Amino acid sequence: MSDPRDVVVKRGHTPGATAAEAAGLRWLAATATVPVPLVRGQDDDTLVIDRVPAGRPSPAAAERFGRGLARLHAAGAPAFGSPPPDGPADAWIGLAPMANVPAGDWASWYASDRVLPYVRRAVDAGTLDASEAAVFERACARIPASAEPPARLHGDLWTGNVLWDGREAWLIDPAAHGGHRETDLAMLHLFGCPHLDRVVAAYDEEAPLADGWRDRIGLHQLFPLLVHTVLFGRSYAGRALAAARSF
Repeated sequence: MSDPRDVVVKRGHTPGATAAEAAGLRWLAATATVPVPLVRGQDDDTLVIDRVPAGRPSPAAAERFGRGLARLHAAGAPAFGSPPPDGPADAWIGLAPMANVPAGDWASWYASDRVLPYVRRAVDAGTLDASEAAVFERACARIPASAEPPARLHGDLWTGNVLWDGREAWLIDPAAHGGHRETDLAMLHLFGCPHLDRVVAAYDEEAPLADGWRDRIGLHQLFPLLVHTVLFGRSYAGRALAAARSF
């Protein structure tokens, strides 16, 4: 464990952001699967967590990460869209707002709470036009039903939120909620991850993925790509549109 005096102090970008992150870290840590920094303190403006020691990724650590991530997801959530215990319904993914409203059906929840809100924000900002918004609406109408139970997601699992200490992979900066486990895996594929093939193989060995999951990566990437479109503009709109059209 890192020295308790070696900490990171984070300032919240808006009221409630630190509460959401602290609740997410505690919810992930409760599974004792993938290491997460210990929350040392939190108030309306500040979050204090242990610093993760710097190291290099290794194939063995990647395999442990894959198995741990499968067990983390299997710990489950009460519903799709459910926040962590004591976590706010009005949460954040990066600097973008994210609503955590429990729902029973993944396909309709993913469309209504994880895709279309960001399409509307992008249209309102002039980043997408009406014809492009219609592409996402058509894609949402074709989202297949899923038999997967709600998984306990990190929720913002791009490679920058996976830190390596030389022995293990650690998770930081969660946007934790109940969702589809393939969404976390799709985010890992979005910007790459060290030894990703080993991560996925170990995951699949621990908890076999449903047939055709690779064909659904683009579907699950709609959420983070649209968040990036809202936050960073037109440079991500093309990738989001391509994912929607391919689906």
